[in-house]
Amino acid sequence: MTSTAQAQKSGAGTAHPDHLGHVIFIAAAAAMGGFLFGYDSSVINGAVEAIRGRYDIGSAALAQVIAIALIGCAIGAATAGRIADRIGRIRCMQISAVLFTISAVGSALPFALYDLAFWRIVGGFAIGMASVIGPAYIAEVAPPAYRGRLGSFQQAAIVIGIAVSQLVNWGLLNAAGGVQRGKLMGLEAWQVMLGVMVIPAVLYGLLSFAIPESPRFLISVGKHERAREILAEVEGDKIDLDARVSEIEHAMKSEHKSTFKDLLGGSFFFKPIVWVGIGLSVFQQFVGINVAFYYSSTLWQSVGVDPTDSFLYSFTTSIINIVGTVIAMIFVDRIGRRPLALIGSVGMVIGLALEAWAFSFDLVDGKLPAAQGWTALIAAHVFVLFFALSWGVVVWVFLGEMFPNRIRAAALGVAASAQWIANWAITASFPSLADWNLSATYVIYTVFAALSIPFVLKYVKETKGKALEEMG
Repeated sequence: MTSTAQAQKSGAGTAHPDHLGHVIFIAAAAAMGGFLFGYDSSVINGAVEAIRGRYDIGSAALAQVIAIALIGCAIGAATAGRIADRIGRIRCMQISAVLFTISAVGSALPFALYDLAFWRIVGGFAIGMASVIGPAYIAEVAPPAYRGRLGSFQQAAIVIGIAVSQLVNWGLLNAAGGVQRGKLMGLEAWQVMLGVMVIPAVLYGLLSFAIPESPRFLISVGKHERAREILAEVEGDKIDLDARVSEIEHAMKSEHKSTFKDLLGGSFFFKPIVWVGIGLSVFQQFVGINVAFYYSSTLWQSVGVDPTDSFLYSFTTSIINIVGTVIAMIFVDRIGRRPLALIGSVGMVIGLALEAWAFSFDLVDGKLPAAQGWTALIAAHVFVLFFALSWGVVVWVFLGEMFPNRIRAAALGVAASAQWIANWAITASFPSLADWNLSATYVIYTVFAALSIPFVLKYVKETKGKALEEMG
């Protein structure tokens, strides 16, 4: 019997949990790793200029310190799948929470630039793990009818983390008299900003004790009865639980533990589906979205906005990010993943092109001319809105859904690693590119946004409404 036929027999495709709120809580707790990712991505925004001043470094060295966490993210993402298959999804989350807590304390109390960089790598490794485990775990526990919306919790958590970090940074900056190196609690303000990350890290660890292990992992280690109990929790007891367990077991018996070797094949090293996952990850980053969250305060200050206002604009961008994510969560299961991606690509091209145009004008008295300044500000918000309602959500959903069972963990790890590497490339290059030509930098991002349209049309298949066992 095929996986599709078994899914129909068990009723998994139309399953509705008896307690949807409980399923939502489980997905939200798992997505707390996304919150840590968003918080860490954006909190450094408040420390960039302070780190430059304290350690007296140029743009290239500064960019490496800011971006070096992403190397840790790539390593964490690449290894998380194997670790999760060995010790379980929940244990992975707990390890990630511990490492991130240690990183937050170390980052807040650095002895020198080199150990600040080290602690950022440790935190990056933790976030990389969480970035893989979150979408995979949610995809494994969510009923197919709700999987797109629950999968989008990962991105929702990321954007909420970004917004909260910007709000906290703005509050701490004001408490320090508007100076990033002003004193707070015996430390410089930027150190407190980084130290506050301990709170969400500990919360993530605590929440991991309140949610069940993935049924698929439990079946893989022979704990069928516990898997049946959890399936009843998350998919409802109206489905045929025995058939559902058999369906998952059948899918797992027809595969072996996914390894890097399983991804090889085709004419270009990896299997075609793996390249599609890598392409989605790379395009998501090469439109320059994280410039808006790592460097937005520095960017606005470079065109004449005072520091306090630049932090406020960063926060309003984060609110727009949340609005866009909510839109995506509403529509991802209604109109599908591909249409949202295409709509978002078109909107991003418009926003980025307008930013490139605005930044092409010379500064007057250290500021952009009024018309260009407002255009840049509005276009930045337009870009973030269209990213959030599309690529920000659908890439995470796609990566949790699109791979066949036999290679899902390994393929998701490779795709997520590609995402972190692309993120690092953009983050590490932006300060030097901006010093060279800010307008041309945004032209580059516009080109990648435009190229994402034919990529989706030609290579990306819709996954809406399909059970994971149907992917292949």
